[in-house]
Amino acid sequence: MGSAAPCFVCLLLLLLLLLLRAERSQGTELTFELPDSAKQCFHEDVQRGVKFSLDYQVITGGHYDVDCSVEDPLGNTIYRETKKQYDSFTYQAEVQGVYQFCFSNEFSTFSHKTVYFDLQVGDEPPILPDMGSRVTALTQMESACVTIHEALRTVVDSQTHYRLREAQDRARAEDLNSRVSYWSLGETIVLFVVSISQVLLLKSFFTEKRPISRAVHS
Repeated sequence: MGSAAPCFVCLLLLLLLLLLRAERSQGTELTFELPDSAKQCFHEDVQRGVKFSLDYQVITGGHYDVDCSVEDPLGNTIYRETKKQYDSFTYQAEVQGVYQFCFSNEFSTFSHKTVYFDLQVGDEPPILPDMGSRVTALTQMESACVTIHEALRTVVDSQTHYRLREAQDRARAEDLNSRVSYWSLGETIVLFVVSISQVLLLKSFFTEKRPISRAVHS
């Protein structure tokens, strides 16, 4: 029983070291403001044969839609979608160079948008250095590391998804709250005007009108 505790501590330390050594693929995750009638482009240098993936979603603004396009270093459009609320795109680079990722809100004249996108370039390296080339089975400790690493990736993806949903729902709730407030203010003003009008109308019914007498001089 006493020797089990040090082994468990060693297992945790080794697990933490392996998780810290695990490198993620090169990528960019960004949330930015896209004004009306505006276009915003981002650039990424991609090597030939490397696969990249783009995920984007409109969080707030208008009908929650945006135009998106991707161009290769030669200026060829490899992806184009119009008025999309969200989408994903995966492509293996055939030409080495700088790829351009553009988001456009030029079709909207008054709606301000908030856009989130996640660009991942390349495949994620294995958590263990020799996992791809080894012929022996994984040990229990290594299997536990891989399982925990995959679970952590799932947790991160779920947190990102729910964070975006929360931001989108909060924006809709704030917009609905402002509309209800303006509607309530308008109803209050109309009710006040109608009340004053009714009081004045009733007062005019009960006001005694005295005839004006004029003296006739003969």
